[in-house]
Amino acid sequence: MTCKGRLSLMMHVNIVASQAQPAVFDTVWQDERACAQAAARWAQTLQPHLSQQGSVVVHLHGTLGAGKTTFTRHLLRAMGVQGRIKSPSYAVVEPHETPSGSVQHFDFYRFNDPSEWEDAGFRDLFAAPGLKLVEWPQKAGELLPAADAELHLTPPAAASESAAPDGEPRDVRVVAHTAMGQALLAAWQTTEPAHG
Repeated sequence: MTCKGRLSLMMHVNIVASQAQPAVFDTVWQDERACAQAAARWAQTLQPHLSQQGSVVVHLHGTLGAGKTTFTRHLLRAMGVQGRIKSPSYAVVEPHETPSGSVQHFDFYRFNDPSEWEDAGFRDLFAAPGLKLVEWPQKAGELLPAADAELHLTPPAAASESAAPDGEPRDVRVVAHTAMGQALLAAWQTTEPAHG
C-alpha cells in the first residue's frame, strides 16, 4: 500500500461531535414587578428576530400557580398586545398579533396523551414564523418541537400549589438550547445577579 493509500483510509474515519450542553441561568424574582421587568427585556430581545419572520419556541415549566401565565401576560404587554389577554387553559391556544409578528400561547395542561398535540393540527402553527409560548410542554411529549429556551418557575415551598401569591418570590431558571435561547438568557444575565 502506498503512502497515498494510507492517507485516503485515514480520511474516511467518522468523527462524532458531542452534543453541546445547554446554558443555564438561575435568578430570583422577588415580586411581580421583577417578573414584568424580565418580560420587558425578553420582548426587546425577541422583537428584532420576530420582525424578520423568525421563529422562537419557549417552554414554560412550573406547577399550577407558579407564574407561567403571569409572565406571558407581561411579555405580551411588553410586545405591544392590547386588550384582554386570556389564558389558553380551555382553548389550548390563544393567538396574538404584535407589531413584530405573531405569538401563539399554548397550554397543554388538559392533554391526556401526547398524540392530542398531533391530532389538534399544531404542527403547522409551530412551523410558521412567530413566537410560540408553551405551558405544560411535557404533556405533548416528544412530538413537540424542541425549545430555543425553557423557563422554569418555582414558587416558595410554603405557597399553595394552586394559588401561589403574586407578591411571593419565584426561583427562576432559564435553560438555553439555541443561539436565540442564549440571547434570551443573556438579556437577563447581564442585568441581574445570579443566585446560587
